Amino acid sequence: MYLPVRRRLRLALLPLALLLTQVALAQSTPTVIGTRAALTTWSDPLEALGTLSADESVTLSTTVTEIVADINFQDGEQVEAGQLLIQLEDGEEQALLRASQALREERRNASNRASQLQDRNLAARADVEDSQSRLRQAEADIQAIEAQLENYQLQAPFSGRVGFRNISVGALVTPGMDLVTLDKLDVMKLDFSVPEVFLGRLSPGLMLNATTAAFPNDIFSGEIATIGTRIDPVTRSVNVRAELDNADGRLRPGMLMEVIVQQRVRDTIVIPEAAIEPSGDRHFVMLIEQGDTTRLARREVVIGERRNGEVEILEGLAADNLIVVHGLQLARDGQEARLIGITDDENGIRELLEADR
Repeated sequence: MYLPVRRRLRLALLPLALLLTQVALAQSTPTVIGTRAALTTWSDPLEALGTLSADESVTLSTTVTEIVADINFQDGEQVEAGQLLIQLEDGEEQALLRASQALREERRNASNRASQLQDRNLAARADVEDSQSRLRQAEADIQAIEAQLENYQLQAPFSGRVGFRNISVGALVTPGMDLVTLDKLDVMKLDFSVPEVFLGRLSPGLMLNATTAAFPNDIFSGEIATIGTRIDPVTRSVNVRAELDNADGRLRPGMLMEVIVQQRVRDTIVIPEAAIEPSGDRHFVMLIEQGDTTRLARREVVIGERRNGEVEILEGLAADNLIVVHGLQLARDGQEARLIGITDDENGIRELLEADR
């Protein structure tokens, strides 16, 4: 088919125009935003689910059958070690104690008289020894009664917070009856299990963070205290116990917590993931070299772990190296570039772009 000369000329020049456009775009000065490679503490997170328990926990009960005479605590009260919580009726035992104390006084006097008579050679040594033996027996009887009286007083074995009381004054209690719970809550135990393949990465003192649905915006920090001595043959996991500080008392026994163990803690170079330019199985970043002009230089890096939009750099960068984090699409090795800003804690990419408008 015959085409006019002008039309054929336009068609012939079209590829050349496209080529010139691409060259012009390639030679144009790109606008970039930079960020600095940071040397920071990095770890490989290990996630698990755990359950909280109190540092110390006990359900108090009595060892005798008796009527409650007095209750010296309120529900949920903080009590101190040794504080009297419940007093049972002990009138009969108190009477026996007074009788034994009177008998001891009598036998002490008799022993003293026998000793005085022996000093004057008016009493046999055997009589003195018999009186002293009867005195020791009276003292032993008093100690036995005092030990029995301790069973009529329910004291806090350690400092902690009591739960709901399930009895009232005048109630008859029997041995083994649950009377009140006591929990030591200033430190909490967090028990969880991890697969055995991670056993070599765990050690006492390793830091962890934990969250709970009750306080979704808060992170509770702690450290591993103990690692189990056995691997479960069914689940192939090992039990781990951590300790969390709970000075404010918000955490409670039985809570379910999401645990992130900070394993293999190390100092490494970290950059935003957006600064990485992948090419097959290789990775590159665009360095920003500042001098008389701002020029770009493509550099290959070796990456490690990734997390939350960040990536670990094993080789290829040093701390404080300035790299392109925005504008990589038009950035080319060796080009001059216009740097409109460097991201930091106060200014992100969006803020720098809005400030450049």
